[in-house]
Amino acid sequence: MGSTSLNISKSGTPKTRGPRFREDERTAKDLDDVLENIRACRACAGVLPHTPRPVVRVFPETRLLICGQAPGRRVHESGLPFTDPSGDRLRDWMGVDYQTFYADPRIGVAAQAFCYPGTAPKGGDYPPPPRCAELWRPQLLGALPRMELTLLVGGYAQGWALGGRAGRNMTETVRAWRDHAPDLLVLPHPSWRNTAWLRKNPWFEAEVIPYLRDRVRAILTPAHPRESGDPVLS
Repeated sequence: MGSTSLNISKSGTPKTRGPRFREDERTAKDLDDVLENIRACRACAGVLPHTPRPVVRVFPETRLLICGQAPGRRVHESGLPFTDPSGDRLRDWMGVDYQTFYADPRIGVAAQAFCYPGTAPKGGDYPPPPRCAELWRPQLLGALPRMELTLLVGGYAQGWALGGRAGRNMTETVRAWRDHAPDLLVLPHPSWRNTAWLRKNPWFEAEVIPYLRDRVRAILTPAHPRESGDPVLS
């Protein structure tokens, strides 16, 4: 008979480390291995206009994954995702403050590409290189088996995850957000370049944002597992 792994409680009573504990250990080890490889990746060295600096922030506890386009210049410099005005708007949409966004391991960020692609001559950043998602995304998602909600932020993330289910453009995809809930929620990019889009599409803040905040609140509550069910799609 195999041995049973024990640890000792504060009262001195042995506690059995059952199958769930060992599963958690395996998941954490798998994720650590994937993250180590991602952070060491130099597949785009010589292609990017700078030294690659992969930015990804996920944990074994992550339940809500934010998938955007790629790090911008400020994120490339800070090494933390969404340390820019886009992050401020995203946190407002989610209904979380700066400290919660970075301190709660149930929130993770893994963009389509992990390195800043550089700024295009006419302004704005270059698109995320497809090779990054091809190399790493299946491995990373496979090491996050307890995901409850993935935010697909912007057209590139939506196109990769939804494939033929994506609309002809970002507006069409986001307008059909109910078709992809509750596991996926499609959002426009929170860039301030999209301020005009938000003004033209007030239904987004009226319909999608309340649902998003309800989902985030449910995921971050202490009694966290899906005991109360998903918020109703109205």
